[in-house]
Amino acid sequence: MPLRHRRALAALGLAGAAAVGAAACDPVGGMSSVTVSVTTDKVATSKLEHDGVKVRYLTCTAKIDGGGTSTRTPSAGSTRSVATVDCRGRTDDNKKINVTGKVTEEREDRCVRGDLTAKVADRTVFHASVLGDCNAPLPTKNTPRPPGKPGSRPTVTVTVTVTESFKGK
Repeated sequence: MPLRHRRALAALGLAGAAAVGAAACDPVGGMSSVTVSVTTDKVATSKLEHDGVKVRYLTCTAKIDGGGTSTRTPSAGSTRSVATVDCRGRTDDNKKINVTGKVTEEREDRCVRGDLTAKVADRTVFHASVLGDCNAPLPTKNTPRPPGKPGSRPTVTVTVTVTESFKGK
């Protein structure tokens, strides 16, 4: 593997590890900006592809509104965090993808609830209050420990997919 690819993979690995570490420091009212952005990225990409958009890439960021404060939901009488989500990407034919809106609930790796709109170029592809399957079972997190190694812990693995295109000579 060429040196520049190894460096790129190393940088992406460090960024991924930093994001995982930041998730532990950032929850507000049960949501964290990292888990909201990762889950929104996953379910928005799936929805766009289901609607016929060929997604080259999509990258989402999220910010918990209020800098650590929650918003009150009068009808439910409970406190709920709100995250502002901003996703940017490109289609296979190089059109801009924007997914923006508010997330009021995130169920790890399964769904987000709120008010989200996706546009490709200037065409609205979807406007949704729920993305994903909120009834799907939780992802399993119980990693069995190797036998004979009491106290051993699973390691963090970062998977990076790199797509390269080569033009003929």
